[in-house]
Amino acid sequence: MSELAPRGVLKVGDRIRFEGRTQQIVGLEGTALRLVSEDGDLSVMAASHVMADADFALLDRASDAVLEAALPPFALVDALPPPVVEQARFWERHVVEVITGLPPDAEEGMAPRPEYDPAWRTLMEREAAKVAEMAAGGQRISRRTFFRMRQRYEAEGLWGLVDGRSRKPPAPVPGTGRVDERVVSALAEALAGQTELSTGDRKRLMMQTEQILTAKYGEGAVELPKRATFYRLVNNVAKNNEPFGSAVVRRQRVLRPAGPFTPSMAARPGEIVQIDSSRLDVMAVLDDGVVARPEMTIAVDVTTRTICAALLRPVGAKGVDAALLLARMLVPEPMRPGWSQALAMADSILPHERLMAVDTRLEQAAAKPVIIPDTIVIDHGKVFVSNTFSSACSLLGISLQPARPRTPTDKPRASYCASLG
Repeated sequence: MSELAPRGVLKVGDRIRFEGRTQQIVGLEGTALRLVSEDGDLSVMAASHVMADADFALLDRASDAVLEAALPPFALVDALPPPVVEQARFWERHVVEVITGLPPDAEEGMAPRPEYDPAWRTLMEREAAKVAEMAAGGQRISRRTFFRMRQRYEAEGLWGLVDGRSRKPPAPVPGTGRVDERVVSALAEALAGQTELSTGDRKRLMMQTEQILTAKYGEGAVELPKRATFYRLVNNVAKNNEPFGSAVVRRQRVLRPAGPFTPSMAARPGEIVQIDSSRLDVMAVLDDGVVARPEMTIAVDVTTRTICAALLRPVGAKGVDAALLLARMLVPEPMRPGWSQALAMADSILPHERLMAVDTRLEQAAAKPVIIPDTIVIDHGKVFVSNTFSSACSLLGISLQPARPRTPTDKPRASYCASLG
């Protein structure tokens, strides 16, 4: 016996009468109801509109209702890629036409096609007609396959027509496929232990993974995949082939700190300047005739990415060299013999005439802006922590900000430019 439903108590699974048809609530979306009729038609209606209908009645509660078909897992379908859902909808149209005689989007009052009319054709005859129709259209499918698809649709709805490969849950770790999660966890632990070891190969890694599994779960409790499968797993899990590359590079990457929660930002030229030194990968003849690799000391403005100044010295630069670099940052760069006139400040977009009125030294200056730093980021090299350099910065009102030890990412721009030379 039906009953009028009080407002606000409808839930998924309830069977109601609405617009003269028996329908079932299969989903709640805010103040809207997702309804499925006895014919399989799906609609979304506002709850207030449904309950205000003169014919509305609650037929069965969810606990007492007998679900004629499994509720379609709409959340799972919505999470699938659009091409997969589109393919499932394609099959749904054909399967529904075989079952009911009409496609899902058929207009009201439309008559079934003769070969799909349930009043004249049996279900097997309708299936055979559909298979023949699809074959004529270039979509070949066997009657047995279509029979299985119809059964899955009747049991699971649209979800039953989704490609089986897309229905599989994703692997907990991308790229691991169906490998046991315990093997993946042991492999990750073995990979983490490669940091302080010498560079090895995948065979050693496989032995270490097996030892970890034995220690945790006992001898033979967890079986390793075959060698080829394990090697593919290593290729997917190991990042950039790090465990089998340079041990020095591997340890340097581990020392990289996580990014700060609020990174320091520079909004104007000179607010933050980074200084670093690095030996160049070139050979040069020094003043005493010795061939050696020179050392580049460079200062880079963070905001404009401008190279404020640079010095090339033999290895073992002194504090006075850093002070000289600071002095070159604060004065105009003069044009050098052999430089093109296009590099002159007079031919640049800088307001040369206005600047000349302030400082006559800009007459023969190169087109390099003069940036006076507020803060200089340095490492803990003896050149930059020397009394000579720190005294020069203090005299000019420049603050020094030491980077964290063994953390080149605190001054990446200067480190990168110094290494390139």
